Amino acid sequence: MSQPGLGRPRVTALGGGHGLAASLGALRRLTPRLTAIVTVADDGGSSGRLREEFGILPPGDLRMALAALCGDDDIERTWAAVLQSRFGGDGPLAGHAIGNLLIAGLWQQIADPVAGLDMVAALLRVQGRVLPMSAVPLVIEADVIGADPAAPDEVTVVVGQEAVALATGLISDVRLTPSRPPAVPEAVEAILQADHLVLGPGSWYSSVIPHLLVPDLLAAMVETPARRVLTLNLVPTLDETDGYTASRHLEVIADHAPRLRFDAVLVDPSFAEGDRHLPAYATSLGAELVVSDVRMRDGSARHDPFRLAAAYAAIMDL
Repeated sequence: MSQPGLGRPRVTALGGGHGLAASLGALRRLTPRLTAIVTVADDGGSSGRLREEFGILPPGDLRMALAALCGDDDIERTWAAVLQSRFGGDGPLAGHAIGNLLIAGLWQQIADPVAGLDMVAALLRVQGRVLPMSAVPLVIEADVIGADPAAPDEVTVVVGQEAVALATGLISDVRLTPSRPPAVPEAVEAILQADHLVLGPGSWYSSVIPHLLVPDLLAAMVETPARRVLTLNLVPTLDETDGYTASRHLEVIADHAPRLRFDAVLVDPSFAEGDRHLPAYATSLGAELVVSDVRMRDGSARHDPFRLAAAYAAIMDL
């Protein structure tokens, strides 16, 4: 008996939050042999509360990736909605996502976070696999120039993913604590065994760059025979990358991982327009610049899963 998806490419996608969910929503239409590697530095909201109380990995971005990989029948879409729904009111459960509690509860019974996520994926009939990038919770720190309006030239150290995401000023550097976190071995293996690797879109400094700061992950991304695709955001985010051009996003990648090369940089024409340096920056990363309509048809700053899937299919020769 043939295995489902046999002959389809193995794709590994890295990121976090809504950006990774958008990428997964497109990629699952191309292959069931899909692995998501997710940031684990979130310290805000429901994830932050559970992380602080139980000392576990923040489950929120992992939950979003699982929901994105649920199928399209009624049961699977219902499960996705349940995972994403939150308790209301003002009691102790208020604001908690049901999926976060499910994952946290399983981790109370199963010490291995990967095994717990695999159990959730099996319960939800997820196509693909969701892995944390590290087995320990991480802290993001950023050097921000002008975070204090009264001292626009001074550098302030901002600590925590939520604080970094909301920081005003220019981010000049980011790092993780611990500084050399251990990568999940299954994540390293998924990168090395992939046919295609997709990084981004997402919050550049708090969801994309952290993957480049885990030494074993970065080494695997450099060494893998997979074709590497960098997916840019549709617009600069109003927090971390306010005012950034598309080419500036590529420059940040090169600053943090100078040895990493890509085969393709995917960008929507609305973000590429007027950026005369973009082709040269893509070439400096070894990449073909692919300009393709991937924005929602209503013009909102969201990726259309079908357009994004079509763009990925063309890049991957599917």
